[in-house]
Amino acid sequence: MPVINFRYGDLCGLIGKKVSKDVLADRIPMIGADMHDIGDTDDMAVEFFPDRPDLYSAEGLARSLRSFLGIEEGMKRYGVTDTGITVNVDKSVKEVRPYILCAAVFDIEISDDLLKSLMEMQEKLHLTIGRKRSKVAIGVHDLDKVKPPFTYRAAAPEKISFVPLAKSEKWDLREILEKHEKGIEYAHLLAGKKKYPVISDSNGEVLSFPPIINGSLTAVTTETKNIFVDVTGTDLKMVKGALNIIVTALAERSASIGTVEMKGMIECDSPDLTPLEWKIKIEECERFIGKRIGSKGIIKALRRMGMDAAEDGEHISVLVPPTRLDIIHKVDIYEDVAAGHGFENFGSSHRLEQTSGRKSNITLISDRLRDVMIGLGYTEVTTLTLSSEDDEFGISGLPVKGVVKIKNPITEDHTCLRSSLLPSVMRVIRKNKHRDLPQRVFEIGDVIADTKRQRSLCAVATHSRTSFTEMKSIAESVLREMRIRFTLRPCSYPAFIEGRGAEIMVNGVCAGYFGEMSPHVITKFDVNHPVIFFEMNVSGLSGSISTGLF
Repeated sequence: MPVINFRYGDLCGLIGKKVSKDVLADRIPMIGADMHDIGDTDDMAVEFFPDRPDLYSAEGLARSLRSFLGIEEGMKRYGVTDTGITVNVDKSVKEVRPYILCAAVFDIEISDDLLKSLMEMQEKLHLTIGRKRSKVAIGVHDLDKVKPPFTYRAAAPEKISFVPLAKSEKWDLREILEKHEKGIEYAHLLAGKKKYPVISDSNGEVLSFPPIINGSLTAVTTETKNIFVDVTGTDLKMVKGALNIIVTALAERSASIGTVEMKGMIECDSPDLTPLEWKIKIEECERFIGKRIGSKGIIKALRRMGMDAAEDGEHISVLVPPTRLDIIHKVDIYEDVAAGHGFENFGSSHRLEQTSGRKSNITLISDRLRDVMIGLGYTEVTTLTLSSEDDEFGISGLPVKGVVKIKNPITEDHTCLRSSLLPSVMRVIRKNKHRDLPQRVFEIGDVIADTKRQRSLCAVATHSRTSFTEMKSIAESVLREMRIRFTLRPCSYPAFIEGRGAEIMVNGVCAGYFGEMSPHVITKFDVNHPVIFFEMNVSGLSGSISTGLF
């Protein structure tokens, strides 16, 4: 979670009154954060939940605390004036980085505290809602160093050159990707593009090469008085939200916000600080939070959370600040009602009855299996429940068992929930293939088979003299130690060498399998030595195991 650093004195200055550290330590966690050790110094740090990017700065935190502490309840409104500044958006950026919104901020006094806060806020927004600049990238510039109107276009990389931040010589766009630290780090965002996005002024001076680096010409310093903000990206909602968060944070430092007219492929005045309108039902809200607090209680709670609210019959009309990107459903408003009412005001007194707990049967069985496997010379590993469909079914050759897919996977390696432990354990073998042999590892963990969670045991061994007989003896030893009656029958899964795989039958049902892994599967997992393995459905066997035996 993002950690925000600031000075206690600076935060109190932004709030408008001195608030004791004890009060801050007690109240800040109630709006969705974790306080780090306060200590006796002026420096403080707060770790915020990732759903509140509007709090990723001392300015945003101060605004929220003013309403939450009852100093200035309700939604903070910011005046916006027309500047006459325009940005021409060329259609050439459509296939490169299609969205851009801009704003101007005037008469700002940039202290060391603000400069540090601004840089940190940019990086936190880049990392979270910006998805490491792939969805959103923010540029902040000294407006007095350039001349409007501005142009946002895609250009051939060899035809544009400028001095990037932290450098003293001109490079073209391709050289920046190859030489500059930020260029090397974020070059993958422009991979395969023939042209790169550029923001320039009427004199051809380059402000920014988004999402990579700004120009040194417009670097913001403590001498800067007027600022130009650009936000580019691939998600218009996040671009708009990030711009609103930046300009309202600057406005908390007594700066004034000016609109920029976007022309061309995008036609609008920016920023748009119009609040979002919601309507919630009083009865439904009370049912959701589990407490009757009435319309007045709901309105008061929402005003403590920095919103405006008014009763409208059986409903409450709510105005949500344009910086609250986390409000995407009425349930999010109900959550704010609960926070604004005070989590400490929910619930009843603790019951005094003394109870005792015990391990569940599946945990007892798992513990026993763990002891057995360690006794057989295997080392335990723990892996992620997330896997990929290619590893699970394309490589392993195991039967498909009702795949549970991830709707918006972040990486190609995590596209589904695993239905078998084998691919996960094989990835451990692959990462340790440079280590000495033999390697014998096992895992006891949950898998999702036929959309239901179950506990499984998987053991894998790799060395030059592996054999079907070795794994047969391991599997039979485990079953005997658990006192399970079983029979074996041949199987022909593609994961096994033909004729060297077997199924474990318990009460007429397949409870697992073992054997020698096919060379084709071994190669696909990028392992260099023969592999034997077995996997067993522990949940399915729990009814056949008496926990009283151990």
